[in-house]
Amino acid sequence: MAEKTIDLKDFIREVPDFPKAGILFRDITPLLADAGALAAAIDALSDPFVDAGVDVVAAVEARGFIFG
Repeated sequence: MAEKTIDLKDFIREVPDFPKAGILFRDITPLLADAGALAAAIDALSDPFVDAGVDVVAAVEARGFIFG
């Protein structure tokens, strides 16, 4: 059976003029609310490093903690 691919862009909501005029905020909460999309995002972020011997990932941006 062929594996279904998920287009993660479908789970990113664009909010124009937030938090101020001229900014296009990309809201990831729809992605976080969908278990399949969240798993696909985590796989996409981690797959390139599976054989790299990575022990720790550090991030400054707080939303990255969800995926770490």
